[in-house]
This record gives sequence, structure tokens and C-alpha cells, in this order.
Amino acid sequence: MLKGCFCLDPWYWQNPYGTANWKDVEWKRSKGDASELHVIIFDEIDAIGKSRGSTRDGTGVHDSIVNQLLTKIYGVEALNNVLLIGMTNRKDLLDEALLRPGRLEDQVEISLPDEAGRLQILQIHTNKMKENSFLGPDINLQELAARTKNYSGVELEGVVKSATSYALNRQLSMDDLTKPVEEENIKITMEDFLHAIHEVQPAFGASTDDLERCRLNGMVDSGDRHNHIYKRAMLLVEQVKVSTRSPLVTCLLEGSSGSGKTALPATVGIDIDFPYVKIVSAETMIGLHESTKCAHIVKVFEDAYKSPKSIIILDDIERLLEYVAIGPRFSNIISQTLMVLLKQLPLKGKKLLVFGTTSQLTFLDSVGICEAFSITYSVPTLRTEDAKEEDDVEAAAEALDDMPIKKLYMLI
Repeated sequence: MLKGCFCLDPWYWQNPYGTANWKDVEWKRSKGDASELHVIIFDEIDAIGKSRGSTRDGTGVHDSIVNQLLTKIYGVEALNNVLLIGMTNRKDLLDEALLRPGRLEDQVEISLPDEAGRLQILQIHTNKMKENSFLGPDINLQELAARTKNYSGVELEGVVKSATSYALNRQLSMDDLTKPVEEENIKITMEDFLHAIHEVQPAFGASTDDLERCRLNGMVDSGDRHNHIYKRAMLLVEQVKVSTRSPLVTCLLEGSSGSGKTALPATVGIDIDFPYVKIVSAETMIGLHESTKCAHIVKVFEDAYKSPKSIIILDDIERLLEYVAIGPRFSNIISQTLMVLLKQLPLKGKKLLVFGTTSQLTFLDSVGICEAFSITYSVPTLRTEDAKEEDDVEAAAEALDDMPIKKLYMLI
């Protein structure tokens, strides 16, 4: 029989003296084993359960709180008949002693909902709308569930709210904002939901805007050799999809600057239907310390493991490694991190395809990065035979021999 339930936020536990407030359950001491079952829920437990020694405040307040928490949970004076539930999205920050047997020993990961789960969530959030006849006849929740890959529950709720706002905006008069809205005319259409999906992007989804920016000029027919590389990349995608023996495939694309080695994997990421596509570039980590960059790269890989099929693009690896030709100098910490991640198999049931791009193949080979990739393709520059025009441009085609395609766009 459940006697009581306490839900405790992080602010409730901390005070200037570094002591934990357990007054709500101290009365259980007098009852002992005969006491009724009580449930204590810690929301955001990482706020008070961080690893000891990780904070440098100089007072030891944080470590004292963690020590008292460990003692109360499973110490000499631990209370019986108490079910403790902790919730966090940063399990890596918790003190390892909290996860030992007798404490928070059972860990349950709540992953992203599948298509059936997303359908149920959408039905829950649109149930009252349906009862009040606010949903249009063209609404297809099954199609919306299929379109919202890698959306979490709160993101699906955001989609519903955004679609509702689109429907309400159609009923507002910009000339007279005080005019009341006629509720019987409010209808949320499928188009409203499609606009909402475009507006609310999932945290663990495909970075479509970043990919589009990487292929600003699009993907045009640049000759048989470029088409061959693109087809080979799509074969790797198919291998990741269907193969049961290669859950991890890594491909290194090397070529001169402007040859299209970044645009190629970006195009692959847009053309396929993988729910998670992420590009890692040095421009997003300007000014960060080496350890922070490593943590960012590791987080991208960890996020990829949450999705059934994922693509990661490591753009300009030499820039990620902070390579400088004079010296030479590079970050060995980031280099070792990449080599470990490129060889680490994803979790069971997960598929991962990694593309890397570089203009310094010799350098990457000297530090052992090339060996971490399964295969290496060379993205060619333009040749005379790639220009398939008439006689009036033959001279121009000869002059453009061995030119990167990006430079050709600039000349045009």
C-alpha cells in the first residue's frame, strides 16, 4: 500500500549550510520495517548528485550533499520501505557511487518513441481538438507520425501547439485585433501541421539547414568521375541499411580544397531518409578548449546511437585536429578521440555511417587517422573531358583543366 509520495526539485535540497532536507521522511524512523511504502522522486537528480570532486567551489558544499544523499539511501541509518526514483538526462554527470547496488541500481533508459508511439502521442494531444471538431477532415495522424522521425514527446506537443497557432492566425484580423474569434470557424488543417513540422525541428534529427549550406551550389552533373563517387557513397548507405554484419561503416573523402568533398556527403544526407544526420565542423567550435571539443564530438556520436540509422559528417578533419603545417602542430587529444570513436561499434540494433573529409591526406595518414576509416575515396578535380559543350567553349575547357569545381563556380 502506497502511503505517501514526495517529488523533490533540486532547489529544495540545497541551503547555505550544505545539508540535505529530509524532514518529510524522518518520522518513518519510529515505524521501522512496519512503515508503509513511500515513493520519493528526484527530478533532475544530476543537479545534486554530480560526481564528487567535479566542482571547484572551494567550500566542499556539493560533496557534502552527495555524501549525505548516499548515506540516507544506503547507509547505517537507511530507511526501509522507501522507493527512490531519480530522473536525469545527464547520467554521465552522476557520481558512480549513486549507481551501485543498493542505491539507484536499476537504470531504465526512456528512448525516443517509434512510429507507433508517436502516433499515440499525437492522438493524446489532439483528442480534445477532435472532440470539439477543431481538426480538419484532411488530418492524417498516421502520416504525421511517419514524418516526425526522432521527435520526442515534448517536441510532438510543440508541433501540435504550432499547428494550432497557424490555424488561429487565419482567424485574426490585422485591422481589428479586438475582434472576437469565431470558434466554429477554427479548423486545423494538414497544411498547418506540415508548417509546424518545418518550424519545430527535433533535437536528434537531421541538420537539413546545415547540410543545405554545405552544398550552396547544389549537386550538378560534373562528369562521370564525380557521379561514380556519388554512386559509391550511396552504395555505402545501402550497405548500412541492409547488412547485418557491418553496423558501422566509415568513409574518408579526400581531395583539394573546393573539389566538392563536403557537398557530396551533404547531398547524400539530404537524399536519404536517415532520421539522424549531423555535420561536425570546426566553425562551430571556434575558441573552445581541446577537452570541450572532445566532449562535443563524443556527444554527437552518443546522440547518433539513440537513432536506428544515423550519418555523421566530420568536415575538414585537419581543422578539427587544429593542424598547422609549420611545426607541425595538432591536437593529439582530439586525434585519439576520433580514432576511438571511428572504431567503436554502435549499440545493438543501431546503424552508423561516418563520412570524413580532408585536404591533408598525407598528414592524416601520418597520425593514423586514415587507418581508422574503412575506405578512402578521392574526389577528383575537373578535367577537360568533363566539359561536354560545343566547339565555342573548347578553349575554355582546356584552360579549366585540373580545377576544383568550387573555383569554377566562382569564375562563372
